Amino acid sequence: MKMTNTATETAIRTAHITIPNGDLQIDAYLAEPLAEGTFPGVIVIQEIFGVNIHIREVTERLAQEGYVAIAPAIFQRIAPGFEAGYTPEDIQIGRKYKEQTKADEILSDIQAAIAYLKTLPNVNSDAIGSIGFCFGGHVVYLAATLPEIKATASFYGGGITNSTPGGGTPTITRTPNIKGTLYAFFGTEDAGIPQEQTEQIEAELEKHQIPHKVFRYPADHGFFCNHRSSYNAEAAADAWVKVKELFQKELQTKV
Repeated sequence: MKMTNTATETAIRTAHITIPNGDLQIDAYLAEPLAEGTFPGVIVIQEIFGVNIHIREVTERLAQEGYVAIAPAIFQRIAPGFEAGYTPEDIQIGRKYKEQTKADEILSDIQAAIAYLKTLPNVNSDAIGSIGFCFGGHVVYLAATLPEIKATASFYGGGITNSTPGGGTPTITRTPNIKGTLYAFFGTEDAGIPQEQTEQIEAELEKHQIPHKVFRYPADHGFFCNHRSSYNAEAAADAWVKVKELFQKELQTKV
């Protein structure tokens, strides 16, 4: 277990843990405030690169903001222990693993992560949200249909309008089942997510009266990740403010 602190941030502790889901043990990274009390929980969903340094850092940042954050390994069933950087080779293998995932298994594993959070004495089980990036941005759109998820931050989730993990009806068709508030973040220079797709997502959220906001930045895919060449500091900083606004409104007020 690691503990960190700075003069301006909440002291936190971190740990590598496992989450039980039937016979499956899911590796996960947990970060939580050291302070006494109860806190909202946040599920952090990886890109195609595993629970790597970027995802661990996001998990820690959330803990510093007063959340118990947990990042389950979404590729546990396919590639236990997988963690990669952002080289073309990493992208190729990450995409290969992503294509082997199935929506029902992913949702089952996220449900197991939620159940784990609920066992922790410092978690308010009525205040759970999620945040995801890239593939994880798509996954959290799916997970927003789970009844426990009160707030979702979806970053540049590709394929929402025309696919779902494992095949079948596109994820966007599940929009009516979203239970809480959803914020979606996109880069207008992201060739993988055309503007018409982001407009379709926004239209579906409006049609089904899902509380939402959609943010578009003059940035490329992966703009929030400071380990990627596409990192856009200005867009990332603004998006983080919006994430904190979402979770403060939908989760912190429930504690």
